[in-house]
Amino acid sequence: MAQSNCTQATEFSLVGFTEEPVTQVYLFLLFLLTYLVTIVGNLGIIILIRASPHLHSPMYYFLSNLAFVDLCFSTIVTPKMLVDLMSQKKRIAYAGCMAQVFLFQLFGMTEYFLLASMAYDRYVAICHPLLYPLVVSPKCCFQLVTGSYLVGLTNGMGQTISMSTLSFCSSSTIDLFFCDISPLISLSTSDTTLSHIILTTAASLFGVSSILVIFLSYVAIITTILSINSAEGKRKAFSTCTSHLTTVSIFCGACFFTYLNPSSNSSRGGDKCAVMLYTVVPPMLNPLIYSLRNKEVKEALRRLLKIK
Repeated sequence: MAQSNCTQATEFSLVGFTEEPVTQVYLFLLFLLTYLVTIVGNLGIIILIRASPHLHSPMYYFLSNLAFVDLCFSTIVTPKMLVDLMSQKKRIAYAGCMAQVFLFQLFGMTEYFLLASMAYDRYVAICHPLLYPLVVSPKCCFQLVTGSYLVGLTNGMGQTISMSTLSFCSSSTIDLFFCDISPLISLSTSDTTLSHIILTTAASLFGVSSILVIFLSYVAIITTILSINSAEGKRKAFSTCTSHLTTVSIFCGACFFTYLNPSSNSSRGGDKCAVMLYTVVPPMLNPLIYSLRNKEVKEALRRLLKIK
């Protein structure tokens, strides 16, 4: 695209949710409460798992890392969003925007692979229980978690380098409440072919592969559960993975709606709500899902607080 009469942007304007002052105050209070619950819930999960010997198992090792990623994932977006809700001028510096892209892509992809690792953990536990201690060893858990962070880091670096090669006019306005790749590509005044290729490749190579692992794991899990004769056995087996399945459904469902649903001006408000569903809501809900639906977590909390 031609770049005539265009000065390279040093900052971007963010549209946010609304310009209505009263609505902004209500949204500020809502998102502040959500963020506080997210911080307390995820830090609580991390501390509880580290302080409770009964929770020193592969499943909770993955869960503590998921809580850390959720905490970081929410912090990338929510604090800046809260500041903008109380500001007339919603702006972000170019460097801050690139940093937000990098961290968002890093922790977003890391979460996908952690969820895939947790699905694999549940698959081995339910489908091959006798081999579980051997297959899901501490070394294997460390490798899966480290690999998740490395994939996230690779994705973050690739996407950020791609975005940094694009040109933007100084008057660029992002129709969202944070810097995301899709609106940045649409705003660029330079050739975005390479950026589209990198985005598509990352989504296909990393995103689809992690979703495929989750899908195949649960196909095997459901098949195994259905083959159990005892109704009580089926209930116990399924109860060990319902929390994870709920988390996957919320996070991945919102992501797919956002990135696979063609955007239009008329649907932009719906897009913002969908983006909010996977940037703000899952990090808050995950600790509640795993604590309220997990007897071991509730028992560990009682022991830690010395409640009879």
